[in-house]
Amino acid sequence: MTELSDLLTPEAVLAGVGTANKKTLFQHLGSAAARAYGLDPRDVTERLLDREKLGSTGFGGGIAIPHARLAGLPRVSGIFARLQQPVDFGAVDELPVDLVFMLLSPAGAGAEHLKALASVSRRLRDRTFAAKLRGAGSPDALYALLTGVEARDAA
Repeated sequence: MTELSDLLTPEAVLAGVGTANKKTLFQHLGSAAARAYGLDPRDVTERLLDREKLGSTGFGGGIAIPHARLAGLPRVSGIFARLQQPVDFGAVDELPVDLVFMLLSPAGAGAEHLKALASVSRRLRDRTFAAKLRGAGSPDALYALLTGVEARDAA
């Protein structure tokens, strides 16, 4: 089973992301992927938009898992973002989304992509866990929750 700690780095966890809509969110996620993984932000944004045209990746409960496959990506990677204000995502329950886990996979990753998607989905569907993510105070606290890594006091 894919662990979230296998998919994230500390710089790939964002809190308080301000965005007006799904497209600007994808642009923000593309920029985050460029910083965290050295990817082309426009390519990431375009792939996410292309995938979203097939159907919303908002699966309910205020959570979305936008995902795409990219040529040249060495391994499955993620970006987690907690939004300042929920965004309309066209989710199945019609609720706006405030927790987003973007999943990027190598172009040829079939089973590996599906396993990672299932693992992220399973973890985020836990309502208690989602509530903890919504209540976490910082990107470090979010990273610790997502990966099971003990949070270190910065003070």
